[in-house]
Amino acid sequence: MAPILPAAADVVIVGGGVMGTSIAFHLAEAGVERVLLLERDGLGSGSTSKAAGGVRANFSDELNIALGARSLEAFARFGERPGQEIDLHRVGYLFLLETPDQLELFRASTRLQNAAGQPTRMLGVDEAVALAPIISPDGLVGACFSPSDGHCTPESVVLGYASAARRLGATLVTGCEVTGIDADGNQIRAVRTGRGTVRTGTVVCAAGAWSRQLGELVGVDLPVTPLRRQIVVTEAIAGLPSGLPMTIDFSSTFYFHREGPGLLVGMSDPEELPGFHLNRTDTWLPRLTERMEHRAPALLDVGLTGGWAGLYENTPDHNALIGEADGVSRFLYATGFSGHGFLQGPAVGEVVRDLYLERTPFVDISPLHAGRFTTDTHRAERNVV
Repeated sequence: MAPILPAAADVVIVGGGVMGTSIAFHLAEAGVERVLLLERDGLGSGSTSKAAGGVRANFSDELNIALGARSLEAFARFGERPGQEIDLHRVGYLFLLETPDQLELFRASTRLQNAAGQPTRMLGVDEAVALAPIISPDGLVGACFSPSDGHCTPESVVLGYASAARRLGATLVTGCEVTGIDADGNQIRAVRTGRGTVRTGTVVCAAGAWSRQLGELVGVDLPVTPLRRQIVVTEAIAGLPSGLPMTIDFSSTFYFHREGPGLLVGMSDPEELPGFHLNRTDTWLPRLTERMEHRAPALLDVGLTGGWAGLYENTPDHNALIGEADGVSRFLYATGFSGHGFLQGPAVGEVVRDLYLERTPFVDISPLHAGRFTTDTHRAERNVV
């Protein structure tokens, strides 16, 4: 039986992906009594269920490194807290580099990661091929390897957070679309949905690619642009190393990691136009095939068993939007992760919990305030896949 929509809540979270369920769990664990999560479809049915599942701290920005590292610690303990098997494989991330500029970028980011306690290191081409034997070394000048990174199952992470949040007293309601937010002056008073109205003084936007529209309901500009990304899964491949890293051809963003007996394979499409396009297409496959021929030609002889399309939630600088709106009280947001949301979900749940409780988070997230785009204080993340 579906949960009944309560008449009132202390905080209403909009969005039931990894971000929303992580926030719900962390708030409920901290003793917030009336936590309500609203999801218009099913839990994890948006971008989370379409994610490749990569988890890493290999970034060029110190703040992203901190969020990734904190999340890696949480993923490693996920079986105990919140209590769910997530099929975590810490096989590492391997970035393949083709130019001197790329080498310098990753040398600089490796220094930042090492300073933060991460065991990232630069590799020669032969070392990279030894880790990922299916790649061709042609054109490579080096690589960067972060052995603590890896991949896990996004749906299991959502299930773990959602189940624990419910055990701790949170209410999670699916099939419930938000249609409006009522405010008295600059103070939020209620959230309107297709199933009724909930009185509340706090809304948390964790709506992913759909966040801009939610922000508009209270006059908050969340510059999030949806962009389709596609993934395919191959047939079984004999002889794949059990420890095959998540491997990324940085010049093209062509990437792969083990998925059962085969590979999960993806790549960005430079010709993709922004929009809520969720259908699979074949238009990107010739470009994928061309890159396979250059970087992993053995994959050309492997059949495909399926695939899917999902949405990135991009911001202009490929950094997230995390904070609390200045013009309306209280509207918090955690969105715009530009492909990094799944892997940062655990840490961001902590951060939003602390923002709500008016405590100091473990890391200063003020640079991720949505208002940065009206100033010159934004900075770009460069280790983007």
